[in-house]
Parts: sequence; C-alpha cells; structure tokens
Amino acid sequence: MNSQGLDEFAGWVEGLMRRRGYDIDSPRGGGKSRIADEAGVHRAAVTRLLQRQSMPDLETMRRIAPLLGVSVRDMLIRSGRVTPEELPLAADLLPPTDWQPTMEDFARWLGVPDERMGVFVKVVSQFLEPDTAAEAEEPRAESRRTARD
Repeated sequence: MNSQGLDEFAGWVEGLMRRRGYDIDSPRGGGKSRIADEAGVHRAAVTRLLQRQSMPDLETMRRIAPLLGVSVRDMLIRSGRVTPEELPLAADLLPPTDWQPTMEDFARWLGVPDERMGVFVKVVSQFLEPDTAAEAEEPRAESRRTARD
C-alpha cells in the first residue's frame, strides 16, 4: 500500500476512534491504550497505525472493527487490501426476495447427485407439512411436463 492509502485509512480510523470517545490526542496515549486493551491487541499496533507507520494486520482489524462500529469488510476495503467486488455483501449473493427455493434447489445446495434428486425430494417431502409437501412436488411435476413436451 502506498503512503497516501495508509494516510487515508489512518485518518478514517482516527475519526472513528474520536467519534467513539477514544482520546487518541492525549500525550500520554490514554485512548490508544484503552482501545488496544478493549480490543485485546498491542498498543504498538494502534500507535503504528495512527502514526502512519504501518497497516494493522487482519487480526488487529478483526478485533478493532466492532469497537469502532464498523465491519471487518469495511476495514479491509478502506485499507485497500480488497475491493468491494472481491468481498461482496451476503445480501448481494442472495436471490431476489420473492424467490422461493424448490426441493431441487435444496438438494443441489446439499450436493445431492442428479440421479438421486427424485429420491431426495420424495423422502424429504414425507417430513414436511401436507401443504408444503404439495408445493414441493409442484415444480417437479411441472418440470416433467416440460421435459416431455
């Protein structure tokens, strides 16, 4: 990381620390010690970051992030270690909210082979409420009709 990136990241972290009430400007370093103690990291790691000497390691970021009210993901992206595309939000990976997974979807997620799909759906459907089991069977019946057409 270049010095400009380190400077921007450290400035962002400083602002978060101040907003959370850590007195990082005190000559005795009370706020630096306090955040280091609360996070369970060495005071030197906090000091090196605030003095723009080095970027904290992943474990330090993981421990400090909750104290600053941000996610580890945000810290990693702001630090320049990863891009938002490299570390997408879980919500970005989910299907649309109106989508209802089928029994076949569950089987695929569990790694059920295609040749065992029918058996999986039949067995699991026996444990579902009658209305749910009927709904689980509907996509299969529809896919059979489509396959025959």
